Amino acid sequence: MADKNYNDPRFKPSTLVELLRWRAVTKPNDRAFTFLLDGSKKEVRLTYADLDRKARAFGAMLQQRGLQGERALLLYPPGLDYVIAFFGCLYAGVIAVPAYPPDPNRLNRTLPRLQAIVRDASATVALTNDSIMYMIRILKLGSRFSDSMEKLPFLRKFRTTMNFFAASKSGLADANDLGDLLWISSDDVLDHMADQWKESNVNSDTIAFLQYTSGSTGKPKGVILNHANLLANSGDIYTSFGYTDNTEGVIWLPIYHDMGLIGGIIQPIYGGMATTLLSPIHFLQKPLRWLEAISKINGKNVVSGGPNFAYDLCVKKVTPKHLETLDLSNWSVAFSGAEPVRYETVQRFYETFKGNGFRKEAFLS
Repeated sequence: MADKNYNDPRFKPSTLVELLRWRAVTKPNDRAFTFLLDGSKKEVRLTYADLDRKARAFGAMLQQRGLQGERALLLYPPGLDYVIAFFGCLYAGVIAVPAYPPDPNRLNRTLPRLQAIVRDASATVALTNDSIMYMIRILKLGSRFSDSMEKLPFLRKFRTTMNFFAASKSGLADANDLGDLLWISSDDVLDHMADQWKESNVNSDTIAFLQYTSGSTGKPKGVILNHANLLANSGDIYTSFGYTDNTEGVIWLPIYHDMGLIGGIIQPIYGGMATTLLSPIHFLQKPLRWLEAISKINGKNVVSGGPNFAYDLCVKKVTPKHLETLDLSNWSVAFSGAEPVRYETVQRFYETFKGNGFRKEAFLS
């Protein structure tokens, strides 16, 4: 670190680790992320200094376990714990593999998808929180007694699910199934561990993470992204979206994939701007929460967006009462992507919300 002057506002980071460390030094008390716990009023915040300290603590835990270079699944519900784990992996030189956590209500569908990612990525570690770890322990315990389930008809439907956690090998290096992974809950990582972090030999060519498709229409497909790729992409986004020092983001998109992870987590750190995050579940339950979050931001130019269907949902769900309270005049860039952008959707959204200050030229696709 001696040759890296993080105090210099002109410093040019070559990795995402340097980027966050630089922000933590030059903007320690500035808000990096706000997560709306209930999708509306209850919130938790992280400053750049908070995020750097927690990422160092997380990274120290991974370093002490000798996991540098390993590929680790990130299995967290939406929230700041995921953001901390993601940067903690980067700080430790661990290759992050973001993925949807298993859905307890759809295990027979979500676990095969997760297993496909484990095998393709050659993942050896799974990072998660206590609540998901508890579910995994139950599944692993059940896998030991899967044969006896034939005698219990009401449990038969879970047998396939349990079998995903029947370890087939031993040893970290050749793990290839969910049951073989080293499962770690990060809930016990304490901030004071940040002092134990050692700067790793991460450079611009180091793999940062493996990004997979959702697998909703087929087997998940992944790409390798290094630090140079991500910084170059962030620079292009910053320019094309017209970000400034007065920009703030609002993101409800899943933070496990391109638009939510790169646009909602990495881009704000790159641009040094605050971002409000809310769970996709909260958005789907009440789409207008998205617009309410934008409306609450004062004195900033807001960048936010989503797929075409999200704009349609807002039009369908809005009521005259909502229209009386929303102020969307601060929405400077409304991006649309990840699925075909339909002119009729754009037009309906504009006609519905133009009285609330929304400008048609804000649309970017």
